[in-house]
Amino acid sequence: MAGVFDGLARAAALCGIAALALLAAPGAVRGEGLREAMADAYANSPVLDQQRFLLRIEDEGVAQAVAQLRPTLNFAASADRDLVNETTTATASLVADWVLYNGGGRRVALEAARETVLAAREALVSVEQQVLLDAVTAYMNVWRDLQVVNVRESNVRVVTQQLRAARDRFEVGEDTRTDVAQAEARLAEARSALAASQGQLEISRELFALAVGRYPGAISGPGALPGLPRSEAEAEALARQNTPSIRRLQHEVRAADLAVEGARANYRPTISLDGRVTNTFEAPNPLAEGEGASIGITLSQPIYRGGQLASLERQALAQAGAVRASLNQQVLINVQVMGNAWAQLRIANAQIQAADQRTAAAELAFEGVREEASLGARTTLDVLDAEQDVLDARISRIEAQANLYQAAYAILSAGGLLTVEHLDLDVPGYDPSVYYDLVDDAPVSVPSVQGQRLDSVLERLGRD
Repeated sequence: MAGVFDGLARAAALCGIAALALLAAPGAVRGEGLREAMADAYANSPVLDQQRFLLRIEDEGVAQAVAQLRPTLNFAASADRDLVNETTTATASLVADWVLYNGGGRRVALEAARETVLAAREALVSVEQQVLLDAVTAYMNVWRDLQVVNVRESNVRVVTQQLRAARDRFEVGEDTRTDVAQAEARLAEARSALAASQGQLEISRELFALAVGRYPGAISGPGALPGLPRSEAEAEALARQNTPSIRRLQHEVRAADLAVEGARANYRPTISLDGRVTNTFEAPNPLAEGEGASIGITLSQPIYRGGQLASLERQALAQAGAVRASLNQQVLINVQVMGNAWAQLRIANAQIQAADQRTAAAELAFEGVREEASLGARTTLDVLDAEQDVLDARISRIEAQANLYQAAYAILSAGGLLTVEHLDLDVPGYDPSVYYDLVDDAPVSVPSVQGQRLDSVLERLGRD
């Protein structure tokens, strides 16, 4: 494993050298790095906005569960017309009702709602990780395609020179028409490959716009590799315990267990306190007007519900079992995803080292073949084939470097570390507790002071 990270260090150094070479090129302008693209993706993502609104829906579930613990007050009015006696009776009532005890079901529902909120927060973190990983992929694809286009443009220039030289030698009788035709065919092939690379770059630019929320500007390079777990075992431990998908399901398991408690609470009695104030008026006999008030306690105990309560309990138990199985499966999936990412990291690192050796050997061979061709010991086709080997080696190095960065950030994502906070990106983070703290005790919009604060916050959130 130490050899893997030694290779990563060498690859990072080579990446830095390549980036500096790009910046030092004539007319080069310092452009945006990978971190800027990730920050913009986080700031511009409508997917994150959607998930934040979904989280607020779950926050309101806590407010509604709190409201269930409080008394209710209703106003009721009715009017009846006696067609025989030709009198009208109107009644107005204020009715208060308060469930004092229902077997603990409402308390359990409140705790379950809070666990659901915590699960939704972890779902938001999962979406954040995916948004950032998509930005990394989009950025590295654009960077890769830019480098490939540059290499292929250079290849077109080299092959054009080879064709010109072949024609000059043909004019003096040193080459044949076949040599010239081979150079012409290779130039057409190079131009076709360049057009395909330019088209792929345009596709990658569109995917970048989708992932980041804007089109890419001048690309400066991905910069240094991110900090990674020190070993594969450490990475696997993160995948098992630290990922938002695992934490989300753990909260869902707790919520499902509470739902089982709630289903069992249905067997217990319910005690409620109710009060009523009534005013009755009869027309055309105003003397019949009267007022009344009452208060009472009601106890109800389920005795027979046709098997409904038992079915609800079994259903809750089955749901809890399903969520636990989902948690176990998610652990296996996370370990597999981390293993894949770790393998891709090793593969990319090995490919970079092999590509460096291949490029050095291909460039040396090209120089030798070209020199031998000038002495008549090699044909034009030999020179073109040697130049193609150099081209292939350079492109394979570019692709391996892009794969290296994507694998590194995939490891962070699989370990739950691909977040704005962990990467310390220069973008304001989202605090899910702000909205929750405003609604967790079920404020009334008017005339509650807290409700008015909530209204102002909602106005600002609507403009996010």
